[in-house]
Amino acid sequence: MKIIYLLSILLIAGCVSKETKESRKAYTEVEIQTILEDDSLSVRAIEIMGSDLAFAANNGIYGIYNSNPGEWNTNIQEYDSIRPEFRAVASTSSDFFMLSIGNPALLFKTGDTGSMELVFKEGNEKVFYDAMTFWNDKEGIAMGDPIDGCLSIIITRDGGKNWNKIQCNVLPPFIKGEAAFAASNSNIAVQGDHTWILSGGMRSRVFYSPDKGNNWEVFETPLIQGTRTSGGYSIDFYDVTNGIIIGGDYTAPQLNKANKAITTDGGKTWQLVADGKDPGYKSSVRYVPGGQANEIVAVGFTGISYSNNKGETWQKLSDEGFFTIRFLNDSTAYAAGKSRIAKLKFK
Repeated sequence: MKIIYLLSILLIAGCVSKETKESRKAYTEVEIQTILEDDSLSVRAIEIMGSDLAFAANNGIYGIYNSNPGEWNTNIQEYDSIRPEFRAVASTSSDFFMLSIGNPALLFKTGDTGSMELVFKEGNEKVFYDAMTFWNDKEGIAMGDPIDGCLSIIITRDGGKNWNKIQCNVLPPFIKGEAAFAASNSNIAVQGDHTWILSGGMRSRVFYSPDKGNNWEVFETPLIQGTRTSGGYSIDFYDVTNGIIIGGDYTAPQLNKANKAITTDGGKTWQLVADGKDPGYKSSVRYVPGGQANEIVAVGFTGISYSNNKGETWQKLSDEGFFTIRFLNDSTAYAAGKSRIAKLKFK
């Protein structure tokens, strides 16, 4: 696949419906159209780019879906003899990025030579990056599990050409056993200059920066925590005040106690919603665009759930499982999971 093709489609702008909340009805069903199927794939990171979609997955496989005419271009990224497993992707208006888990961590950027270029490498037996995103075309952030007692955070200020790791003395210390889950590339949420990072495991907290990663503080959450598989898995913010976190325990997905919470004060405090009510474990949550922080969709391998009242009650729209979801507009989303990527139409 020619990387120049990636660059051209990145400039296509997507559109979000301008319908007001008052003119919209609650969704009652979802139509699922599989657009890529491959039994060898496990896709946990997708990125909307204009009206198109990019992904990076296991076995070094990555690709882009041109929504018009509905065609895929895929490729395999190798490094020496390694075919990396990618669980984090991001984009700017001109470039696509993909970041691998495991040792060594490898971050690739759209190149000018017809192939992806390695722009960051970190070797450490504890290295494990979970998610990434950009504030704007120049500044981006990626996060991973703790090394030397603090969260691993790398930041670029030059459009992704160079990345620098934040020193531990700038960050709040991690608790022993606290980490993050590379389940859906949604451990990070950004709005303007504001950034929120969700941890899980023995402790589930929200790390917050008001100034694009220069200063940090940390807030407690009421989510289930205390084991290696419990806690928050996904975070999203509708604006600088309204946010949601979701998770649970993937080894006990039916448990629905203390696995969903919202904030209305920018993440400083969190309140449980639908506590003891479905849905149980979910790996990815997203606000519906234009839904005024009322409409939310959550996905996991247990199916797709929807709320139109800030998470107080939920309706299960499908039993079909996915790991991650991203909205194209207020009624169309892409979702990915084991062996497939699909286009979702909410009705």
